[in-house]
Amino acid sequence: MSDLFWLTDAQMARLEPFFPKSHGKPRVDDRRVLSGIIFINRNGLRWRDAPADYGPHKTLYNRWKRWSDKGIFARMMAGLAADHGEKKTVMIDATYLKAHRTATSLGVKKGGVDA
Repeated sequence: MSDLFWLTDAQMARLEPFFPKSHGKPRVDDRRVLSGIIFINRNGLRWRDAPADYGPHKTLYNRWKRWSDKGIFARMMAGLAADHGEKKTVMIDATYLKAHRTATSLGVKKGGVDA
């Protein structure tokens, strides 16, 4: 598959300072796992649907869950944003959600409108 996402050497060099220290058994390849996590999140896939090139889906999920719980990804984003030097926070929301046709009747009880 040629459309897989892989972090470059320069990107890994910027992210490495935020990685936690490995205790005991060395971690599997950080580039492979982080690239897989980004690919899954970018494409909105289930963990089970991860391409085999990124390794076992359980490894991807476990790393994502563990590092999310420890706040490592949040520190990465804050650190990368701080390097940029921007003083303001700018957020862009390009969310596209489709509501089910019954979503408009969630507040309505049978027999009339709940006031």
